[in-house]
Amino acid sequence: MRKTLITTAVSAALMLSACSEQATDTTKASQPTAEAPTTMTKAPAMADNALLVPSPLQYMAPQFDKFKAGDFLPAFEQGMKEHKAEIAAITNNTDAPTFENTIVALEKTGAILDRTQRVFFNLSGLISDDNFISVEEQVVPKLTAHMDNIYLDEKLFARIQAIYKNKAALTGEDLRLVEVYYDRFVRAGAELSAEDKAQMRELNGELAKLETSFSQNVLKSFKDDVIIVEDKAMLDGLSDNDIASLAAAAKAAGKTGYMITLVNTTTQPLLSSLKNRDLRQKLWETSAYRAMDTNSPINIKIAGLRAEKAKLLGYPTWAAYSLGDQMAQKPEAVYGILDDLAPKALVKAKVEAADIQAEIVKDGKDFTLEPWDWAYYAEKVRAAKYDLDDSLVKPYFEMNTVLTDGLFFAMEKLYGITFKSRTDLPVWHKDVTAYEIFNKDGSSLGLFYLDMYARPGKRGGAWMDEYVSQSFLQNTKPVVYNALNVPKPAEGQPTLLT
Repeated sequence: MRKTLITTAVSAALMLSACSEQATDTTKASQPTAEAPTTMTKAPAMADNALLVPSPLQYMAPQFDKFKAGDFLPAFEQGMKEHKAEIAAITNNTDAPTFENTIVALEKTGAILDRTQRVFFNLSGLISDDNFISVEEQVVPKLTAHMDNIYLDEKLFARIQAIYKNKAALTGEDLRLVEVYYDRFVRAGAELSAEDKAQMRELNGELAKLETSFSQNVLKSFKDDVIIVEDKAMLDGLSDNDIASLAAAAKAAGKTGYMITLVNTTTQPLLSSLKNRDLRQKLWETSAYRAMDTNSPINIKIAGLRAEKAKLLGYPTWAAYSLGDQMAQKPEAVYGILDDLAPKALVKAKVEAADIQAEIVKDGKDFTLEPWDWAYYAEKVRAAKYDLDDSLVKPYFEMNTVLTDGLFFAMEKLYGITFKSRTDLPVWHKDVTAYEIFNKDGSSLGLFYLDMYARPGKRGGAWMDEYVSQSFLQNTKPVVYNALNVPKPAEGQPTLLT
């Protein structure tokens, strides 16, 4: 059903966001980008909704310049309506179930819903604002119920089960696809009793609401959890480029002084340079404790509901359920790796901590090493032990040089792959760059977008995802993006990487 029956997108949007974040940034009213506020307007006429038709751009790349805030809900509604009808046509087929009339047919369903959810859930982690948050709150419960209606459909599962029982006649990708569908339905509760299915629907509905709230709380923290520094002296240790970047960020936000924002999910780059220990502590705690007040009770509820869901499906724990279709398969395999790794990591950490504590003493300080001291004094240890100063290395890693003379050069030498800038393709933010990728024989492989800089409305960390998946069945090529959170320098300054 369009690769993963849409659940991958919903789950990824919720759980990836729960590990990351999202806040507010905008652009032109006709574009969900990051330069001017968008507003939830009256739903546009269906004919004006670019999400409802395949994109005319190369490889069906999204028409980012055509999407409006009011497009998403109508597109989701139409997508679910169409998907429901397509599924009904399969389940009501009076012919005996076959690979073609059931599995292949399922793969071809949900075009509008697939297109809409890919655009929406990707953009919600890249340029989110209050409009995205509002739509997500409305649509996730509906998507959850929609998917439950499919996975818990007895007639549909009976067709899949019949094909699975006769899978000996299948080979290769066909066999693998049948196994994936069967396992996915079973893990969703297709074999449960009617009573247990009703309970599963309740659990899924409640989990969808809680996970949405959890992820949105974390994402909002990137907008709310900022640190304003008025005294420039507190920024001692930062480069002129870093300080100028913080000043520019404050100005853009309408604030005075210097604004430090959270740019990653865990460690913050400035911790390795800031000399002011109080500011380091404030930055570390702001990052470590983000959304804790709102999300701690939610986390407890989610854990309880997941335990109930696992038990309902016959698993002793949520860990056992979640690993069931992963390479590790069982929690014991994970614990085995951790039990082997943890003692070795602890020994190494203690050695490093001793070196850092010695450096603190050498620096004339009498405090005990705390988490917010680690990155700063680790740099001093590196300089002392290895004569390595990261600030002196950075100028050799200017971003465009790394990209063209490093990454692109290496890809061509290793694989014959070449990159061509595509400034004609619309993008979701002015800082995003688009490329077409060619194989060594000159044939086009697909499209690649690079979203390098951190900004409000973009979740932390680094990741990749797809706007269009490669499919030989659908005759589509990959349209993918890579997102990072490199702090953007002040206007006119180079972007220096570590």
